[in-house]
Amino acid sequence: MNLEQLRGFAEIAETGHFTRAAEQLHLAQPSLSRQISALESDLGVELFQRTRGNVSLTAAGERLLPLARRMLADAESARNEMAELAGLRKGRIRLGAPPTLCTTLVPEVLAEFHEQYPGVEIRILESGSRSLIAALMEGSLDLALIVTGVSSGAARAVLERETVLTERLVVVSSAQSIDPFAEVPGAVVSLSDLARIPQVVFPENYDLRATMDVAFRAADLEPLAAVEGAEMDAALRFVERGIGVAVVPAMVAALQPGLRVAPLADPNLVRTVSLAKRSDMAPTRAAAAMQALIREVSDRFVTRESESERLVTRAGDAVRVPTGH
Repeated sequence: MNLEQLRGFAEIAETGHFTRAAEQLHLAQPSLSRQISALESDLGVELFQRTRGNVSLTAAGERLLPLARRMLADAESARNEMAELAGLRKGRIRLGAPPTLCTTLVPEVLAEFHEQYPGVEIRILESGSRSLIAALMEGSLDLALIVTGVSSGAARAVLERETVLTERLVVVSSAQSIDPFAEVPGAVVSLSDLARIPQVVFPENYDLRATMDVAFRAADLEPLAAVEGAEMDAALRFVERGIGVAVVPAMVAALQPGLRVAPLADPNLVRTVSLAKRSDMAPTRAAAAMQALIREVSDRFVTRESESERLVTRAGDAVRVPTGH
């Protein structure tokens, strides 16, 4: 058994397909098949059930997968530890973040980190908070930016979390169409105001969707859906074309000059973002440097001056988001 075999095994389990796994690993498909055959021969079990065009794990494969992932994570940690003997001139850092942060906070963090430590390789996993927590738990990430409140009891026992910012949720609408909330007093939108306007609704696995679903149910409201299931970039384009309104985090709205922005009236409708890591694993020097930079960039984000109501805060500071009115 060797790491390349385990890496190939884990990739096939992830993709459910030998050819796609080979492409991800930059291997010829026959080479990957030989690796798996050698691994199965060494272990004396079949790891995959092979059907036409698809593969699935056998019972033995399911038992091996979490062990393989942990062994690969340990090997990655060993590489990082050795690389750090060179004083952050080389090494790897594995960072996870939700899609909305990958278009706001994360690009600034990565640009500055790369400028300071150009020899350190950065690997990004862009996914929802639940998937990022699972990746942290199995050791395939060093750090993750997650939405606070999304975790299981097991995760809370293992993960260490630090709040980096809290931002209000806001409603965006097309700047080219009639303002759907023009008659709403005070330029803030209540849930009842929002429920009567057609919305572009995110997929059910979005943390933001879950937050709004809970809020509407608690208020005994049934929102109108113009489009359901759109990812963030598509949803913003749909809003831009006047198909409906959408509820997004304040930082996302700040990057959309073509949209009107109005805060929700309920101050409790917020998104709190935390930096998470495993509490039972000492951070590498690269991870510690990344943590410090994330804190620094987050502080700058929430203290930037803008033109409107304060919607993003951390430790008493704030950033404002232009309304577009």
